[in-house]
Amino acid sequence: MKRLTLPLIAAAGLALSACASLAPYGAQMGPGGQGYADQRIESNRFRVTYNGVGAHGPVADMALLRAAELTTAEGYDWFEVTQRWTDGRLDSAGGLRPSVGVGYGSSRSSGRYGSYSSSGVGVGVGLNFSGPSPTSTTLEVVMGNGPRPDRPNAYDARGVQNSLRARF
Repeated sequence: MKRLTLPLIAAAGLALSACASLAPYGAQMGPGGQGYADQRIESNRFRVTYNGVGAHGPVADMALLRAAELTTAEGYDWFEVTQRWTDGRLDSAGGLRPSVGVGYGSSRSSGRYGSYSSSGVGVGVGLNFSGPSPTSTTLEVVMGNGPRPDRPNAYDARGVQNSLRARF
């Protein structure tokens, strides 16, 4: 009986996490819901937000897809991401970077009845039993016509749509 406990717990965790997965691509249906929302800032400048659940990559791709759709709907050929926020934090480097920490400690003591020395190294593993977390990507984009600028954050709107629509 004990041999079945761990596999059953793992299967239940997977089933629960599947319930909280990324919804199909589409407009946000209410406050706090999954999907895209956009706001015109100027005639050729928009803020596009995609709220989802799970990994940052697919949510960021859906925000790019929405920016591309909006670009062609407004009659433009390309768009450039001028600012990017991930989960409300300005992200000028284009992505969040994971951090790694290493710890070491030692101590020595000399006393009346002898001395001792010790040292230790710690390693931790984080397990998420609550399932995928909500995440969001917000892009501020400027749209234009003609040849796409030769800059890393400038995208051909039709090319982005062709690449990403098949995934969602």
